[in-house]
Amino acid sequence: MTNRLPDWMVRDLSLPRLRRYIRAAHGDTRVAERLYWWNIEVSAALVGPLHCLELTLRNALHNALVRRHGRPDWWAEAPLNERGRGLVDAARRSCERRLPRTTPDDVVAELTLGFWVSLLSRGYDRHFWAPVLQFAFPHYNGGRRDRLYGDLTSLVLLRNRVMHHEPVHHRHLDADRDTIYRVLGYLSPELAKEAQAMDRLPTVLAARADVLGGARPLQF
Repeated sequence: MTNRLPDWMVRDLSLPRLRRYIRAAHGDTRVAERLYWWNIEVSAALVGPLHCLELTLRNALHNALVRRHGRPDWWAEAPLNERGRGLVDAARRSCERRLPRTTPDDVVAELTLGFWVSLLSRGYDRHFWAPVLQFAFPHYNGGRRDRLYGDLTSLVLLRNRVMHHEPVHHRHLDADRDTIYRVLGYLSPELAKEAQAMDRLPTVLAARADVLGGARPLQF
């Protein structure tokens, strides 16, 4: 066992960040270094499945609300709570700073996954879930809103950790993958099947022990 990371790694990636990997490796800095790089590899493998889920969910909810309210900027009359209105306003202002002319599609693309998932929370049961959003999941077969919301809330956390370069190695990533494709299947079984065929995440997960043990080269 060694107790020292390369000086350049400490300098360039910061010791406070690396300490989390050292703790996970029980002080073995050689394993911690490999775990850091494997975390990048597995995060990269998660981007594709999360991409498919986020865009499909966003489009399904947006299209359902457009049909409900009869306008592409449905948020102008939908009963959003204060936080929801704030997120829409922030998205619109962001678009207006960057674009000569802002369209509803621009605002939709700017809104976060957390915003879309929040539309499935308990506070919106009467206004959104019951009358319209349950039908955005045609293959959920009348399932419970709270279970779906719980799955998606967990995936928002995973997505944000991946996109902000945080550790995900400690999560039950096989279960996360199952959740991604289960929820995606509620929206579009065809896309779920296509995405799974291209998904390299199982290979990356299976290689973890070899990577940490040094039997497989580091890569991402």
